[in-house]
Amino acid sequence: SLEDYEETVKKAKEAWKVWADIPAPKRGEIVRQIGDALRQKIKVLGSLVSLEMGKIFVEGVGEVQEYVDVCDYAVGLSRMIGGPILPSERPGHALIEQWNPIGLVGIITAFNFPVAVYGWNSAIAMICGNACLWKGAPTTSLISVAVTKIIAKVLEDNKVPGAICSLVCGGADIGTAMAKDERMDLLSFTGSTKVGKQVALMVQERFGRSLLELGGNNAIIVFEDADLNLVIPSALFAAVGTAGQRCTTARRLFLHESIHDEVVAKLAKAYAQVRIGDPWDSDTLYGPLHTKDAVKMFLDAVEQAKQQGGSVVYGGKVINRPGNYVEPTIVTGLPHNAPIVHTETFAPILYVLKFKEEEEVFAWNNEVKQGLSSSIFTKDVGRIFRWLGPKGSDCGIVNVNIPTSGAEIGGAFGGEKHTGGGRESGSDSWKLYMRRST
Repeated sequence: SLEDYEETVKKAKEAWKVWADIPAPKRGEIVRQIGDALRQKIKVLGSLVSLEMGKIFVEGVGEVQEYVDVCDYAVGLSRMIGGPILPSERPGHALIEQWNPIGLVGIITAFNFPVAVYGWNSAIAMICGNACLWKGAPTTSLISVAVTKIIAKVLEDNKVPGAICSLVCGGADIGTAMAKDERMDLLSFTGSTKVGKQVALMVQERFGRSLLELGGNNAIIVFEDADLNLVIPSALFAAVGTAGQRCTTARRLFLHESIHDEVVAKLAKAYAQVRIGDPWDSDTLYGPLHTKDAVKMFLDAVEQAKQQGGSVVYGGKVINRPGNYVEPTIVTGLPHNAPIVHTETFAPILYVLKFKEEEEVFAWNNEVKQGLSSSIFTKDVGRIFRWLGPKGSDCGIVNVNIPTSGAEIGGAFGGEKHTGGGRESGSDSWKLYMRRST
């Protein structure tokens, strides 16, 4: 309730006073212990992610592993955060850039990565000297509670308040309260572009800071010189992994016209081999969608794709078994600018599109509103550098000869345009969790 929320914010603010006084390397040591505590429970937590979200068990474990990895990364970072000492024009003076914690970081995460996204934010925010207030997705609250209990025990064992990493379980009313609350020194929001826009406006109205990780409408571009032995498994994994519910899922596959039919035939054959089943079964590659609403969105999108001139060459239907299972789906024959192709449906639908020239397909990659992830498959070195350059992909994540999905904790994760412009995890994204004093 809002009363619970109010009490939690007060506790977190009080806890921050203790945390901010602890030297950064000592904070890093505590974050290291959090990583170790998660390591010890990795299988049971991965199992819980699988049960509650619906992704396959190995992906659930992999997600907890990301939190463990970012804890390791944060430990090193806790000894490296620095600002320059610059030459002053005034005699006998020093010019220093010092980085200070911002205070309380509100972290709102989505159902599809109910552990990793909190980990990216909290591990970095903590070594920077901030307290965290987490609101997980309402449909994955068990995992939020489990992770928070593990963290709280580590904090309390180190004689610091558990409220340094506070948790509120609630719906949109709590999210709105966080966005409007001046006590949130940074609000990190992961979710849909639609909700993210509302959050951004509420935070901006109070001149607050936001970090946004929103939608993606990611493309893989395959040129005529590509190695198809790489392309088929990559496109399959990027489009079908997590049942199409990653923000980095491949939703558009641009194929050079000379290889279009061959790739479609091979891909459909690969789709037919995807092992669908219980996400807890080690043989399963593809589980259910998260909610019944997602199934409806899937069916609506398939219908719209047909109305706009697309042909379903694989899938397109609900699977007759208990749970929110749908067939992984391939649609061909749509133009690059069809309205449904420009819509991010959080489901396993891949739109396969034909192209002739490099210049046009780079433009098509960039013409959607979102700018998260992108990939090309080619052996042409010049083309690779054009793709990475100023007239290439306008996305935050630009891949070559690997799928769109997946990231590494050492690099900053996030995207441009309607993806929100935020960056989390590695590189210099720690600066977003701090304020600079010159």
